[in-house]
Amino acid sequence: MGRIAHPNGPLSVRTYGASRGSHDHGHFQVLVGLEGALELEVAGRGCRIGAGQGCVVPPGERHDFESRQGARCLVLDSHDSAWALAGTAPTPATLALASYLAEACSRGLPRTQTMGPALLLESWLPAPAAPRRARREIDWAALADWASGRWTEERVEVAELAARVHLSPAQFAARCREAFGVSTQQWLRGLQLDQARRLRAQGLPVAEAARRSGYRSPSALTAALRRRA
Repeated sequence: MGRIAHPNGPLSVRTYGASRGSHDHGHFQVLVGLEGALELEVAGRGCRIGAGQGCVVPPGERHDFESRQGARCLVLDSHDSAWALAGTAPTPATLALASYLAEACSRGLPRTQTMGPALLLESWLPAPAAPRRARREIDWAALADWASGRWTEERVEVAELAARVHLSPAQFAARCREAFGVSTQQWLRGLQLDQARRLRAQGLPVAEAARRSGYRSPSALTAALRRRA
């Protein structure tokens, strides 16, 4: 290992050449390639860091570095346990930041050592998943009452039902199948039949029960009642 550009802080720019032998340490060591190619063996696993590539060496894992042509890397020695969550490769944001931090280390800018490690970790960690939006609840009873009041006026369309609960027809269809295990048309037909049965139980003639529950004819209602008998 060669020169350390800023020896008084966790961040440094280091040059690597011939192997000095394997070793380990009690902290995370984070490397981002700036120039050349660095060959590593970490806990018996080989990897290579070229310019724009990186690696996180966990605490306690023996490792060895070697670069036949010489390599230059930004190196962070960190005790922050959050590095255990870091991915195996730096993000494009990390690479841009590493280039700046390397220059800042070389110039000895003081805030590089106080702010740089946290920024490097933040850029390397996977972006947090976007919070899931709370699903809009559907008042199925109110929706059924609304549909049941329209049988005598016109055909109830799925798009109308979906619009009343602020969903697309496809979303509404998915929610209907999730809630009842049937398609939207099957759900509507079930509402019609249930209403027709209630009307018949109240003593209304088949023709009137059919009209009020949206059936095209008394025979259509009679057939539906037979199928569900």
